Amino acid sequence: MIEMKINPKIFGLTGGIMWGICMFVMTLAAVATGYSEGILNIMATIYPGYSISIAGAFIGLIFGFIDMFIGLYIFAWLYNYLDKKLGTKE
Repeated sequence: MIEMKINPKIFGLTGGIMWGICMFVMTLAAVATGYSEGILNIMATIYPGYSISIAGAFIGLIFGFIDMFIGLYIFAWLYNYLDKKLGTKE
């Protein structure tokens, strides 16, 4: 059986980059067209200093990266831990 192990740092970086870019692009789209303002107003209650503006796009990029990096790092670490403790051994 092939053992599946997730590298927490790479997993976190990948997700952090993707979510940071999504926050950046969605914010710029909202500034230009009003698209996705509903979800971004919710994000403004989560990320301090974030707003639907050009400056907010950069703040969302940074907070989005940090938020997703930490979340996915913990997810991968916990997956590896549980796989080691509870995984089936053949």
